[in-house]
Amino acid sequence: MMLRSILLASLAVASLPASARAEDGTLDVSLELRVRVEAIAGQFRPAPAPRSDQILLLRTDLFAEYDAGPVRFGGEVVDARGYFEKRRSIAGATEINALEPIQAYVASDVSDAAMVKAGRFTMNLGSARLVARNIFRNTINAFTGVEAVLGDDRLGATAFWTVAQTRLPGDIDGIRNDRIVLDRERGSPHLFGLFTHGKTGIGTLEAYGYRLAENDSRDSVTQNRHLWTVGSRLVRSPAANAWDYEIELIGQGGHARATSAPTDRTDLPVHAGFAHAMIGRTLSGAWHPRIAILSDYATGERSGRSITRFDTLFGARMFEFTVPSLFGAVQRANMASIAVVGDARPDRRSDITASVRPLFLASAIDSFASTGVQDKAGSAGTHAGTQIEARYRRFLIPDTLRLSVGGAYLAKGRFLRDAANAPATGDTTYGFVELVASL
Repeated sequence: MMLRSILLASLAVASLPASARAEDGTLDVSLELRVRVEAIAGQFRPAPAPRSDQILLLRTDLFAEYDAGPVRFGGEVVDARGYFEKRRSIAGATEINALEPIQAYVASDVSDAAMVKAGRFTMNLGSARLVARNIFRNTINAFTGVEAVLGDDRLGATAFWTVAQTRLPGDIDGIRNDRIVLDRERGSPHLFGLFTHGKTGIGTLEAYGYRLAENDSRDSVTQNRHLWTVGSRLVRSPAANAWDYEIELIGQGGHARATSAPTDRTDLPVHAGFAHAMIGRTLSGAWHPRIAILSDYATGERSGRSITRFDTLFGARMFEFTVPSLFGAVQRANMASIAVVGDARPDRRSDITASVRPLFLASAIDSFASTGVQDKAGSAGTHAGTQIEARYRRFLIPDTLRLSVGGAYLAKGRFLRDAANAPATGDTTYGFVELVASL
């Protein structure tokens, strides 16, 4: 009943013109309805994760912004829910967050080249590897604070000071029952920093520095991460009959605790890093085919005297490491890989992408990426396996209704077969079907 009420209310608002002229300003309203079915077999995660699982994910996203001239008032409500998953499913707060106002802000264009925003909002900075507005994932990262944007597409900077919103409820029963609890700013973790970009003759150059500071609170225990993350990126966008490329280097320092246990009060130094390199070319032809070769390296834990596992903060991974949710074996932590990626656009309505990615561990004693599989003795080697992925998308109604079908196959290597807690489930297969309506 709650979901039905939300949909009816959303459709009523969406029946307004997309840009409705009010007496004193302009009201822009958009609505997105999404349904996705996922299934996985040959689970790579250790018990108690089920050997196979499935889920029906629903997301309703209603956004509105009123432009009063000197100021703009914006708001966004997202209702993300999941159904039919198994009792011990890994589905949790990243898939389910019922009826949440992720944005509620006031913004002002101080000049043609300066904007200030305050309140609740989402952010998408640079490559989206560290700070991102999630696209495929059913829930969306959001923050509360102040953001200032200066400059334009050619040269600019973004400065921000925020507190990350903690998704609630935090208990598994509350999540699975779609209990409506307002996400909170617990005073931690703070995320602030500066992102800059400028166009050059060889591509767009970015440089940034972010600070994450979190502490235990009365109802939440953490690793007390106090991290500095600095990096730079050079990127040239794809173009017909031309080479494109990307290089991003990230260093991470500060201090944190090895675990979030209340008894762990030892602050350890952090020395971690991440590197990405890619080169691609778009070929001539009716389908505009593009092929790219890329590599990624993220550090893992090597000793107990310091923390060397890279922390991707609030980054996204769909665009790079295949889908998260029930799958999502790969993330930017204790991994090394090379991949070949191919893209094509058969027509104006559709696109195809496919990739092959051999996977290795940066450290044999740490858990691999986001699998939770670990061999502390290091006797299982560093070959995690090979991931093969493909996806097809098509607009059934231009700019309004889009169908997506995709899947992935993880051929497990020695590590994912022989590590101490690796499940004996065989290779992993995953698939999804998604329908998105934008109104």
